[in-house]
Amino acid sequence: MRPNVIVFFTDQQRWDTVGPFTPTLDRMARRGTQAEVAITPQPVCAPARAALQTGRYPTTTGVHRNGIPLPAAERTLAHRFGEAGYATGYIGKWHLGGQEPVPADRRGGYRSWLAANGLEHTSDAYRTIVYDEADDPVLLPGYRSDALVDAAVRFVADHHREPFYLFVSFLEPHHQNQVDSYPAPDGYEERYAGRWMPPDLATLGGTAHRHAGGYLGQVKRLDEGLGRLLDALRSMDLLDDTIVAYTSDHGNHFKTRNGEYKRSCHDASLRVPLALRGPGFDGGGTIARPVSTIDLPPTLLEAAGLPVPAEMQGRSFLPLVRDARADWPEEVFFQVSESEVGRGIRTSRWKYYAVAEDAHPWHDAAAPRYREQALYDLAGDPHELSNLVGLRSHREQAALLRERLARRIVEAGEAEPVIEPAPEHDPGGQLMTDPAVRLRGPAPARFGHQPPKTT
Repeated sequence: MRPNVIVFFTDQQRWDTVGPFTPTLDRMARRGTQAEVAITPQPVCAPARAALQTGRYPTTTGVHRNGIPLPAAERTLAHRFGEAGYATGYIGKWHLGGQEPVPADRRGGYRSWLAANGLEHTSDAYRTIVYDEADDPVLLPGYRSDALVDAAVRFVADHHREPFYLFVSFLEPHHQNQVDSYPAPDGYEERYAGRWMPPDLATLGGTAHRHAGGYLGQVKRLDEGLGRLLDALRSMDLLDDTIVAYTSDHGNHFKTRNGEYKRSCHDASLRVPLALRGPGFDGGGTIARPVSTIDLPPTLLEAAGLPVPAEMQGRSFLPLVRDARADWPEEVFFQVSESEVGRGIRTSRWKYYAVAEDAHPWHDAAAPRYREQALYDLAGDPHELSNLVGLRSHREQAALLRERLARRIVEAGEAEPVIEPAPEHDPGGQLMTDPAVRLRGPAPARFGHQPPKTT
């Protein structure tokens, strides 16, 4: 019997919120499998979601920035599971349809549908409006993440006699756009205000001092919702037969690296929670090597006993669950858009990043030429506060990483680029103290364009 599959997908959740604020997720991770370093392939909403649905890079699907619908020809997890006889369902935020409500041919092959393309625009904390398969608006009662969990429980109850694949996509802990706030349930912001401040946020400022309480309150309520969903599976005798994967599209740097919340090369933007439980993952422990969330689609397919399509660019990490010595790349590749056209790799120790200085950050998906912008030694600087780019002491290391980045760009289907080294300098003469500022000035000012801040 093939396992059921549920993806519990949050929006803009930092990796370091897992633990004291998420006891259910922490327990699930310890008893199942957790990726110690999970990196999104793109720290922008729609591109990250397109990659997670298809197992393909944003530049391959064409969804390299927000506002581009997922092409109807793209094959998603819903298509793969549906063809294998699974009931497929999508609940929550889609952000790949281009309009509201999402037309049937832009729903990625999901048969059961209760979603909004831009949930942050159709709802607020206590008024959740989504659309069903007939494009009719549906008001879901309760706090927003609770309302989506309730809908997920109903889907499971309706399909418990057949194998099912369900993708539940929350807005939390994303900000409410029109008011730039993080509305937690009543009483939750007060409970968590002043309790959390990672070193990067404490050092660089930003808005975390104002938003952390609401943000963590949202994270806590999500964790409680995860617990309710697991309880529902247990009550229907489905828990041992269901794979549950928990992850997010990208992180949140709270306006410390640029003028909004993500779209940068830093772990605060790129690194997300990733934990799985159920058949194939229980007792798997910790995956120590960096993985990408683009690897989740092939992993879920393999765990369900289904073939992994050759066109998927992600790679199943199920072999790492079985054997920590399994063959696996040393680095994770990522792309950045909207704030800049950037390409980077992240290893266990190093972060290396280059930017196309002459590319338009909104219109250009890729570029033929990049220049080094950031180099971080994560062993001694895990919060990326000291940019080593251009230092003569690190030029050999930069050269090795430059070659690896160029190779990964080509492997992702892009043309082989030229990556120019940063101008060399000695310690004390560092060219760039703020990693978000380019060596030759920020592209938004040069092009008169500001990255959209609505998603």
